[in-house]
Amino acid sequence: MRPADTAAPLDGDDAARLVAAIARSGDRQAFARLFAFYAPRLKTYLSRQGFGAGDCDDLIQDTMLAVWRKAGQFDAEAGAVSTWIFTICRNLGIDRRRRVARRLKDDDLPPVSDIDPSPSAEVDIISREDETRVRRALDQLPSEQAEVIALSFFSQSPQTEIARVLGIPLGTVKSRVRLAMNRLRQLLDEPS
Repeated sequence: MRPADTAAPLDGDDAARLVAAIARSGDRQAFARLFAFYAPRLKTYLSRQGFGAGDCDDLIQDTMLAVWRKAGQFDAEAGAVSTWIFTICRNLGIDRRRRVARRLKDDDLPPVSDIDPSPSAEVDIISREDETRVRRALDQLPSEQAEVIALSFFSQSPQTEIARVLGIPLGTVKSRVRLAMNRLRQLLDEPS
């Protein structure tokens, strides 16, 4: 595979096949293709989240290492490869910010004995029920709509970035978001 081929656009099926090849046999060429395609997109996403160049590079490495290690855990039924990768990246970014914030504010923290780490049982139950309802509703969306919703809301990517990442027109992204939101509203308004 020539280097120019590695950055060629990937559709959802191609990406899923590459992840499957990594999971099945540790296919380094498949990983290189995923890395070449997603690394610049992840860098743009992370830069827009306020991370510096060094942090971006570290987070991209950590994200793609997680993809390599967890390829066998990817479930194409649960969502698109791009959603999975951006979610890993987003979570690693959140973890990094928390670690930095903890280091900066260590002296300002109250004593551990003063903190009640557990939410009330009622809050916990309501939160789990809401999350379950939203996940069920998302599972009922067409994969194209679920993918833009995940990138838009969970990864907080702007629609222009989503269009660029997915290689589709901005109008298509806007239509998919609108259709998905209308469908989610219907699904969430239905009695459980």
